[in-house]
Amino acid sequence: MSKETKLAATLMVQGTASDVGKSILTAAICRILFQDGWQTAPFKSQNMSLNSYVTYDGKEIGRAQGVQADACRILATTDMNPILLKPKQDMVAQVVVHGKPYSDLDARTYRETYLPQAEVIVKDALHRLRSQYEVVVLEGAGSPAEVNLKDRDIVNMRLAGWADAPVLLVADIDRGGVFASIVGTLEILTPEERERVKGFIINKFRGDVSLLKPGLDWLEERTGKPVLGVIPYLPQLGIEDEDSASLDSKRVQRRREEASHGKSADQLDIAVIRLPRLSNFTDFDPLQEEKDVHFRYITHLSEWGKPDVILLPGSKNTMDDLRHLKETGLAERIQAFAQTEHGSVAGICAGYQMLGMKLLDPEGYESDHPELEGLGLLPTETVFTAEKRTILVQGSTALFAGDGSEIIIDGYEIHMGRTSYLQDVEVPFYLQAFETNPASGERHGDGATVDEGRVWGTYLHGILHNDEFRRAWLNRIRVNKGLLPVADGLRYKERREQAFDRLANHVRSHLDMSRVYEMMKVTKS
Repeated sequence: MSKETKLAATLMVQGTASDVGKSILTAAICRILFQDGWQTAPFKSQNMSLNSYVTYDGKEIGRAQGVQADACRILATTDMNPILLKPKQDMVAQVVVHGKPYSDLDARTYRETYLPQAEVIVKDALHRLRSQYEVVVLEGAGSPAEVNLKDRDIVNMRLAGWADAPVLLVADIDRGGVFASIVGTLEILTPEERERVKGFIINKFRGDVSLLKPGLDWLEERTGKPVLGVIPYLPQLGIEDEDSASLDSKRVQRRREEASHGKSADQLDIAVIRLPRLSNFTDFDPLQEEKDVHFRYITHLSEWGKPDVILLPGSKNTMDDLRHLKETGLAERIQAFAQTEHGSVAGICAGYQMLGMKLLDPEGYESDHPELEGLGLLPTETVFTAEKRTILVQGSTALFAGDGSEIIIDGYEIHMGRTSYLQDVEVPFYLQAFETNPASGERHGDGATVDEGRVWGTYLHGILHNDEFRRAWLNRIRVNKGLLPVADGLRYKERREQAFDRLANHVRSHLDMSRVYEMMKVTKS
């Protein structure tokens, strides 16, 4: 197949289970193809995630496809993830279609009523991508062997058939049972589906691969299909994860590191409250890579410890998560930390809303609670509305800048609440629509801060990805604690681009890309 072919070549990455590394491997393959000169785009027909990515035109897709588009060095569009499911309550999700909220549907209604419509949307989006690019790399969801879902599948084997895509089946050896998971998955597939699986990738391997070889030989003989690669575990990846399931494995890894090294006296202890409906947790990824930060999550009051900073993250259901804080005693502890102990507290999006005096939901857009008292740390009030604001923004802030200067910032907004000030307050951020966004908008104030920046909140996701702002904030806390400021901090955006190349080179060195190109029926540039 040549580059002049009308429709793009396809390749699909499926997994034996969730969180086996499909999203990261797809990003790696996207970057490899980009490095090899192919105009490449990612695709996931239906994504379930609370971790969103805002496209250049102000639409919402799953973060994994945004990250994969970044790996391809292209602008992300909703065609790359036409359907996004955002869990809202047990068995209920907000259905986002081409970047805009469609409806809140329970699982049965979605499956029986909406999936037939979704099939057309998925096929059209995929066709547009294949008409615009040379290669499209598809990512599956969960496992293709879910027998109760296969008849209306739009994201695994039926999608592979529509795309005529060879399938790479990924299994995670770190969780054990890798051979059983691969063979068991194949056994449940139909003969036609098994034929579409062209090879296996064993992911997250730790140890001596020669000790694994007898098992690999058995697997190839048993299935008649090749093991295309055994990918060693790659620590400190530097690329954001798809969903909060990965936080548990990260927590285990962090505990291993802490057992080896411990917390330095020169580090700040920064803790994020892990809400039950936590969303957009990638807001805090840069903090995990700052050398002077000891980063952790707090789920229970017993894990409080002695933090220097408490961060309140985004949430898919602000009202219910605020009630959770109150019921568990975390709300009272946060209030005491800020008001009595003079600790530093910051909130992003839902976290910003919770820091206010009151949250109002008279129409029930968030929950069945029409009104809740907030944490009372900021003089603000939030009313939830039906309209969701999704937009890329850029702007500036003088917060923590010092000497009257300003720091240039950018990020994105994605929220349904509207927040107003109950009294005169210092507004820390001034934003406007990003210049590549066709939406027009005046410069507007965002967020609130009190006590000389000790408590602040913002709707701006990605605020901590701005290196100069993040370092100025951390240094303010360091100085207040009696520590010396750090002059040369992390350059997160530069490191992220380097991380894509590091990931691609790592996967390329352990994956038989020549055979992958053969399966795709393309000739390597």
